[in-house]
Amino acid sequence: MHDLHEFLSPVNIAELSDDKAYNDRQFASIIKTNEEEIPDLREIDIVLVGINEFRGAGFHSGKNAADAIRKQLYQLHYWHKDISIADIGNIRNGASLSDSYAVVKLVLKELLQINKTVIILGGSHDITLAQYYVYKDLNQLIEATVIDATIDLRGESSLRSENFLMEMLTSEPNMVKHYNHIGFQSYFVHPHMLETIDKLRFDCYRVGTVKEQLEEMEPVIRTSDLLSFDIAAIKNSDAPASGCSPNGFTGEEACSLFRYAGMSPSVSTIGIYGYDVMKDVKNLTALQIAQMIWYFIDGKSRSRQESELNEKQNFNEYHTALGELDTVFMQSKKTGRWWMQLPNKKMIACSYNDYLFASNNKIPERWLRAQERDV
Repeated sequence: MHDLHEFLSPVNIAELSDDKAYNDRQFASIIKTNEEEIPDLREIDIVLVGINEFRGAGFHSGKNAADAIRKQLYQLHYWHKDISIADIGNIRNGASLSDSYAVVKLVLKELLQINKTVIILGGSHDITLAQYYVYKDLNQLIEATVIDATIDLRGESSLRSENFLMEMLTSEPNMVKHYNHIGFQSYFVHPHMLETIDKLRFDCYRVGTVKEQLEEMEPVIRTSDLLSFDIAAIKNSDAPASGCSPNGFTGEEACSLFRYAGMSPSVSTIGIYGYDVMKDVKNLTALQIAQMIWYFIDGKSRSRQESELNEKQNFNEYHTALGELDTVFMQSKKTGRWWMQLPNKKMIACSYNDYLFASNNKIPERWLRAQERDV
């Protein structure tokens, strides 16, 4: 592993605490931090790293957004003794935006190569591009999920944070085998953009549809490798620093989505972007993000209860017919999650609603979309 010291600024616990003492069950007492040196990561499950690069959104400094989030996170109480966490500090900004991307990519690549789950704190949404390039460098085909009120494919915009998806989804060679977009708000999105995404057989979920059945997003997130969350997805009243819309996900819904991410066996990098300290009120957005991270850790702990699909004794198995085709649904006895079988015998993540649909001799939309992509 490369020496990452030159690329990282250490964590200053004294500044974060305002000279208040932490008790033995708060995160500040549990997280292994880079105060003078990067901690030993061999036994660590989750690595936190900050980034204060906002030039992609048109302004230079994020006023240490990552530390504002840390300050709230470190005060929360640690309930999950089976999950170990380290904080390696903030990635230093490069001389240019491209230089910052390169450093983010270098740091994340080092962490993925030693099988760590990485949570990126702060930065503008275009840092997702650097997040993606890590997998490209590793020659790893991925499923990517972005949670955002807008779809950042605006080719006419000069801001990298508003057009980065174009490069991520169309550059060659491309390592995105599937893309999901959760929580878009229709009035912010050109209709032709959705048509283009649909032709690529990518999936987009409107915020109202998601809110009606939030649990339907669990199978979507379960199979993702890269998760990118823009706080614009949360309505302004629940995250004051999100100036995007008075509508969107509630704070509780955002936490549920992060719990789903924690339960995923494949999510390996999570970026939480778009937090501008200067727009926050009473640090409520920073606290919201901190609580989302808490729920991710909760999901990670729950995921350890799950069995492998070949451990048949830990699953309920249901056989049903889709027209003339017999298929199998499996439900975990431990977590209640569902899987369904495709004609090629591959098992994919699904929901209870998919099973109910199939039980009524209807083909679930998720099954059809998976089939289209496999053709």
